[in-house]
Amino acid sequence: MEQSILRSTKKILGVAEDDPSFDLDIMTHINTAFSTLHELGVGPPLGFAIEDDQAEWEEFILDDPMQQAKIKGYIFLKVRLLFDPPTVSYMLDAHQKQLQEAEWRISVRREGQSWTDPDPTRTLDPELIDYEVIDIEGGHA
Repeated sequence: MEQSILRSTKKILGVAEDDPSFDLDIMTHINTAFSTLHELGVGPPLGFAIEDDQAEWEEFILDDPMQQAKIKGYIFLKVRLLFDPPTVSYMLDAHQKQLQEAEWRISVRREGQSWTDPDPTRTLDPELIDYEVIDIEGGHA
C-alpha cells in the first residue's frame, strides 16, 4: 500500500497522483482529521500535520498495525466527507455515523492501551474532598 499520506488519500478520492490542483484542500482536510485524532489522544504528543506528499503513515503511528488501519480508514472517511460531501442527506448521515463509530473505536483502542486522564490538573487530594458522613442507621452524622 502507498505509504505517503497525501498520495494514498488522493488515490482514495479518485484524484490523480500527478494532479496538484487539490493538494492544498486535501492536505487541509487531512490535517483537520489529525487534529481531531490529537484531541482523542491519538498520535504524537505535540500533534501531527502534513505539508507535502513526503509524510508517511508510520510517522504518525508505528507500533500498532490495527490502530494504524483504523486511523487510515478514519482519515479517508473524514477527508472524503470534507472534500466531496454526499449531496443526498441519507448518504451524508451514513458517512457521519461511520465517522462517529470510527472515532469511538479508535478512542476505545487507545484507552485500552494507555488511558490518559482528560483533566491532568485534577487533584485527588483527600483533604480537598468534601465527604458526607452517614451513620449505619441511615441518618446523617
